[in-house]
Amino acid sequence: MTDQLSITFNDGNSIQQVGLGVWRTPENIAAPTVRAAIAAGYRHVDTAAIYSNEDGVGEGIRSSGVTRSEIFLTTKLWNDAQGFDTTLRAIDASLKRLGTDYVDLYLIHWPAPKRDRYLDSWKAFVRLKEEGKAKSIGVSNFGPEQLRRIVGETGVTPVLNQVELHPDFQQRALREVHEELGIKTESWSPLGQGQLLTNPVIGSVAAKHGRTPAQVVIRWHIDNGLIVIPK
Repeated sequence: MTDQLSITFNDGNSIQQVGLGVWRTPENIAAPTVRAAIAAGYRHVDTAAIYSNEDGVGEGIRSSGVTRSEIFLTTKLWNDAQGFDTTLRAIDASLKRLGTDYVDLYLIHWPAPKRDRYLDSWKAFVRLKEEGKAKSIGVSNFGPEQLRRIVGETGVTPVLNQVELHPDFQQRALREVHEELGIKTESWSPLGQGQLLTNPVIGSVAAKHGRTPAQVVIRWHIDNGLIVIPK
């Protein structure tokens, strides 16, 4: 897996196209899971503060035998920590749990529009990038209006927007906005929470090519230029 394709962001940094997602991975098995994934060739791991497994993810990376600089690590800011000062404190807490002094990508997990603090959080993200605590900055689950607002107010464009996306929910209109703004698209729940694995059309394609349904769906993401993080 280490020879797979990378995608270059609008800030010049790059990300391995296929990564390991650890949503709902319990803290007590996060370390061995991440360690095994790295041994299998993964070099991209995606976690979040709300997943409550950053400690385990960090331990898995440290115990893998692979240097930190070879791993692309993403974590995310949770809704209750949004705001300028609270965002600055939140990343410090995540970095402490992860056992690292930087993340490769920091995302605003949700816009949480009723709180209306995502713009202040984005301004803090710009500072965090300048300070080197986050090599790249992006968002998750943002819509076109929210994307245009943060870009218009700060002049800084997210490197990516991580959204639910799979063959049954292709997000074509949002992907057109991403293309216009120079934002990469990352797919969460890329296998449709497992529902696509029993899809008869996907099953027939898999049988034809001697692959599993999961492999076919992941290839669909790759061929569409998407970043994909199956669990």
